[in-house]
Amino acid sequence: MSHPPLPHSPAAERNQGPILAVLQSLLAPEGAALEIASGTGQHAAHFAAALPGWSWQPTDLQGTHFGAIAGWAAHTGARNVRTPVALDVLQPAWPADGPAFSQPFDLIYCANMLHIAPWACCAGLMRGATRHLAPGGLLVTYGPYLEDGVPTAAGNLAFDASLRAQDATWGIRRIDDVAAVAAGAGLRLAARHAMPANNLLLVWTRATPAPAPAPDARPDTTHHP
Repeated sequence: MSHPPLPHSPAAERNQGPILAVLQSLLAPEGAALEIASGTGQHAAHFAAALPGWSWQPTDLQGTHFGAIAGWAAHTGARNVRTPVALDVLQPAWPADGPAFSQPFDLIYCANMLHIAPWACCAGLMRGATRHLAPGGLLVTYGPYLEDGVPTAAGNLAFDASLRAQDATWGIRRIDDVAAVAAGAGLRLAARHAMPANNLLLVWTRATPAPAPAPDARPDTTHHP
């Protein structure tokens, strides 16, 4: 398969088909999605092209990938991919710069971030999802996880060791630890889907009915004498 001259992740190309199949089984025909840590933008483009009734809001920590995200959307002809914005899950307002998201999202999707980010980002993701999910909305996370009572594949053990060697704050996370953080934010694990290459797709929902939405807190920048 030929590719345009854009940043390209072979792993994203391999896993986008199996992930899309699960998303299609979970999602209504129409909705609004927020993607956290979009990276090259291959997932955003592939999913949006296959889900024409959905608007897809890509984000990343910095703007270095924004050109690639737009490029992949153009390559697939996905007109429902919105302009990417910078988003740091650790910030109390999403996005940190510019106006806050004005509408809740039916899906918040985050692939391969939790193990390549400090552990605090897990809590940031869960708290942000609670703020921005619509009633009945889903948070979907994808990647490798450690499970108590389930043997860890040798490849994942080696991957975990390589991550921790690069950065001591990185590493494959235990599902029970992630679930505990999610519970603290008002979310619960609703479904676990085994995926190729020893990955899992996890579906999170609100543990209780959603409270009335509150706007993100913004600092008062008005000058007062």
